[in-house]
Amino acid sequence: MTVRGLRRIIVSVADRERALALYRDALGLTEKYSAGEMVGLAVPDSGVELLLHERPPTPGLAGVAVSFLVSDVDAATAAAVKAGAQVVDAPADQPWGERQSVLTDPDGHVICLVTPAA
Repeated sequence: MTVRGLRRIIVSVADRERALALYRDALGLTEKYSAGEMVGLAVPDSGVELLLHERPPTPGLAGVAVSFLVSDVDAATAAAVKAGAQVVDAPADQPWGERQSVLTDPDGHVICLVTPAA
């Protein structure tokens, strides 16, 4: 048996609406469905969904981080900060060929915003 793909990433959030302000409104993920304490968001061009589950989060800087491919890291970082994210590493070109910023969402989960370097 082998992994055939990635279906969804589940993020525990203390406040669903606050999380939607970042992931849906600032980053532009599309809401697919809402069911009770959960809301599914489509990640464009991927077939992967981000599932926000309203329950007590247990964030940490040493956990799993999600990297979102964006068209403009600097603009996306600014929008994310306006929606409540905190900057860990400001946008910068990386030696592996990407421009990247590292943030924590309002619940403290690490997210990265990336684009190919110019």
